[in-house]
Amino acid sequence: MKLTASDIALQTQGTVVGNPDQFIDKVSKLEEGDSLSLGFFSNPKYEKALKESACGIVFVPIGYGQKRPENTSYIEHTNPYFAFCTILAKYFNPNKRKSGISNTAIIHPSAKIGENVYIGEYCTIGELSVISDNTSIADGCVIGDHVNIGSGSTLFPRVVIYSGCSVGRNFTAHSGTVIGSDGFGFAPVNGTYVKIPQVGNVIIEDDVELGANCCIDRATMGSTVIRKGTKLDNMVQVAHNVEIGEHTVIASQTGIAGSTKIGNHCVFGGQTGIAGHLTIAPFNSFGGQSGITSNINETHQKMSGTPAMNVNSYLRSVVGIQKLPQLLKEIESLKKEINRLKETNG
Repeated sequence: MKLTASDIALQTQGTVVGNPDQFIDKVSKLEEGDSLSLGFFSNPKYEKALKESACGIVFVPIGYGQKRPENTSYIEHTNPYFAFCTILAKYFNPNKRKSGISNTAIIHPSAKIGENVYIGEYCTIGELSVISDNTSIADGCVIGDHVNIGSGSTLFPRVVIYSGCSVGRNFTAHSGTVIGSDGFGFAPVNGTYVKIPQVGNVIIEDDVELGANCCIDRATMGSTVIRKGTKLDNMVQVAHNVEIGEHTVIASQTGIAGSTKIGNHCVFGGQTGIAGHLTIAPFNSFGGQSGITSNINETHQKMSGTPAMNVNSYLRSVVGIQKLPQLLKEIESLKKEINRLKETNG
């Protein structure tokens, strides 16, 4: 496969600066490319790598064309990274879509299977479930009864969706993710714990992506909800009756306790812990390993630490903690000096 600079520019609404017939057959980092590589540049701190790059074609921000080396073609674009990802997804995606339905798949007669659906080896599709058009379900997936999967969705190997759950269009779940497992509900009775039946479900809206080994618990009653455009990294735990707003991003190993409501466009760093029954306002960002223990009512905050606080306050507190050993030494020294003066003035 060979793509010319003019082909790429046409498909991404970019502008070629240089040779429109320059062609590539692979994608590379700036520092690792050669004349047949397509690269991208969007962060000014990597200008040195851009100048030294041997990539044949590079996506760059508008205005960078004048800095082009003689043997490289640039494609100016308002969003070079997005344009690069567009070509990456279309031509270089290693997870190429398969077609057909495997003979080893077990599909209940009442299930409805749309057009252009792929169902891999040893999958099971339950009673009255609906698999919409252009969906890909890879080997070993288990789809329970009364499950709805929206069109254009992709389930990687060994994804499990329990009965009664629903996912929207263009949904993606990576291997090992479980949707609709029981919430952690137990009632203390006479020194033991009795299980509370979890009779709700999970509703996931359009354009949501879940990383590998995520766990989305079904609601005790009602629904656990993940709204459209939200992205979860690997190994994220979402407890029963949680609601996550639109276009929120959650990094790996974050855990969200039951019944917490998260607003739209929030960002959570890795290993963030969120207590239950909280409300988190939209447009807030939390650094890695934050501990959120109370409601966050204001918007557009950057927070970190445990309990989570304004990031500048958190950084000052870290500096203060680092100074504590020296401060303690100085306090001990002052105490000794005070005692000495007391004895002297006796």
